[in-house]
Amino acid sequence: MPGKPIMNLDDVTFDDVEENGLYTSKRATIGKHIGARQLGYNLTVLPPGKSQCPFHNHHGEEEMFLILEGEGELRFGDQRYAIRKHDVIACPTGGPEVAHQIINTGTALMRYLSLSTLAEIETCEYPDSQKVGIWAAGRPGQPGLRKLFRAENMVEYYDREPL
Repeated sequence: MPGKPIMNLDDVTFDDVEENGLYTSKRATIGKHIGARQLGYNLTVLPPGKSQCPFHNHHGEEEMFLILEGEGELRFGDQRYAIRKHDVIACPTGGPEVAHQIINTGTALMRYLSLSTLAEIETCEYPDSQKVGIWAAGRPGQPGLRKLFRAENMVEYYDREPL
């Protein structure tokens, strides 16, 4: 258990740094450092023209974003919305109709706070690239399951099973 249930955003450590073309960002994990058990919190910083992750939807975890600085665009289902400082964004669970992606379309850094429920088993779909991701938390000291598949590689239920 952490020492105190509070952390100032000016004191975070960026422990997830991506530099992968369009997907360039810095994220600081907050939740586990202040004792959160069923919610995940992080601070994300996006440079202009970048996104933190591909367009995706969750089946197990609901997300909320609070824009702290900057401006950009939210892709949500088949819509696009301009977003700016103090906008609160809801991304519920569901199919491609609630797929989402935040893109910094401005000229300055964008900073936002993310909050999500934490599911022991999560499935994500990636409508642009037709992928499916499955994540399952492992037991303490053991790795969890993390797999990404191309959706077109579907097989029948009894494929490779002895009959």
